[in-house]
Amino acid sequence: MLDQPRSSQRFEGKPKDEDVRLTKRILELVRQRPRWGYRQICQLLRREGETLNMKKMYRLWKAAGLKVPQKRRKKRATGVSTNACHVQPAGFRHDVWTWDFIQSSTIDGRTIRFLNIVDEYTRQCLAIKVGRSITSEDAIDTLAELFAMHGVPKRIRCDNGPEFISCAIKTWLDLIGVEVLYIEPGSPWQNGLCVSFNSRLRDEYLHQTDLLSLEDARIKARAWREDFNHNRPHSSLGYLTPAEFARRCAASTSVAALLPFQQHSDSIESLPVSQTNLS
Repeated sequence: MLDQPRSSQRFEGKPKDEDVRLTKRILELVRQRPRWGYRQICQLLRREGETLNMKKMYRLWKAAGLKVPQKRRKKRATGVSTNACHVQPAGFRHDVWTWDFIQSSTIDGRTIRFLNIVDEYTRQCLAIKVGRSITSEDAIDTLAELFAMHGVPKRIRCDNGPEFISCAIKTWLDLIGVEVLYIEPGSPWQNGLCVSFNSRLRDEYLHQTDLLSLEDARIKARAWREDFNHNRPHSSLGYLTPAEFARRCAASTSVAALLPFQQHSDSIESLPVSQTNLS
């Protein structure tokens, strides 16, 4: 032991038999409760009659290399900025529909949800689905009714909400041939037309009346939608109402469809008529 540096001589402690026994029991409890931390496991040990404080429990926990695993976040569909409304604007009626949820409550404090569907080109509110809870199946049923009434749109713009990214909706829309434009997460301005509609709905309807019940909310939402479509002028539409603008779009589409046939008939009438020589 002579001529050895003092720093090389260290005491190596041996774990006590009690610590070994406690660690073994801790590991057994962790296998049963993998989401519990050391505080909850310590309480279980105390209920079993073990005498140990929180500091000792934490020391044994760290020595065993234990750690509560981090929660795994569900993989969400991530949109891109190229799907924004100013990058891919609607070019004609029923080109792009947009939909989104807003939330309010009835006078008894219970939550009520609104699913709003708007035609971006005409600003026409196609539907306001009202319910305590609106699932992806409810959203599909609402879209199916609108498709039967107005036809199938070319594209639908939305955010990355759980209802919109569900496999049921994505599979159904893909089967029909509707392209879904998912905006970039955390960028509501990329779905600006629907956000603007939601603000009008809150300001002119939800903040101006009390919702007595679910049925009362549905009746009032239906009346407000009719007023919005037929009586509220929009500066972006040349101060026409959405219904007036939609009728003009439908009329111009009909005229445009007739033009090729009219030009074809005019060209036929202008052709020289050859007479057959009779001998």
